Amino acid sequence: MFKKYCILLSLLVFSFSSIADESVCIGTTKNGVLVNGVQLPSNGKNFTSYSQLMMIAGRTYVHSKVYDVLLNTYQNLEKSLPDKVFKYAETGFENGGKFKPHKTHQNGLSVDFMVPVLNEKNQSVHLPTHLLNKFGYNIEFDNQGRFENYKIDYQALGAHLVELHKVSKENGIGIWRVLFSPDLQKYLYATVHGEYIKKNITIPTKKSWVRHDEHYHVDFDVPCRQQ
Repeated sequence: MFKKYCILLSLLVFSFSSIADESVCIGTTKNGVLVNGVQLPSNGKNFTSYSQLMMIAGRTYVHSKVYDVLLNTYQNLEKSLPDKVFKYAETGFENGGKFKPHKTHQNGLSVDFMVPVLNEKNQSVHLPTHLLNKFGYNIEFDNQGRFENYKIDYQALGAHLVELHKVSKENGIGIWRVLFSPDLQKYLYATVHGEYIKKNITIPTKKSWVRHDEHYHVDFDVPCRQQ
């Protein structure tokens, strides 16, 4: 009897612990907060953060469901595209709220990703992100997706978006929208992933307040409590 009681108690503790670790988003990406935000790891086998300094500043927290999707996506890409590397950027604060200079990123569901790039040898490399270029956000690509010795790897970008969408569905959430520069979208749609993206992912053609050429912004779709 005592043994059964101990087992039941341990299960209850585990259950409450799991519930406590689950993030809760409140409000919207433009007006919201986050409870139990989870910080992304600084790096993995095929990905890295845009800045250790910004991580220390607490700017890389997301909803727990988004966390799972991001890491599972990188794991899948490690197998399907072993020669490609990726870099994530701004996400949000641990408790959400206003996240300057962004107008969104307030409830743990917004994630910026630096565009995957190729160097002059067509090798997948990380786009340089440091204090002098505002951690990558000050980089400006031309209308073909070129910057200095780098060019956007549209195939890797497309593969990343497709995998994010598939893994999101597997985890019971979705992708609300992706913001990517309208003048560069034609190159993304010209890849082998173009048709899938057109059918399954909303990428507005209207220009936003920033160009979204050096990074693409993803808003995930997770049920949130109202303010």
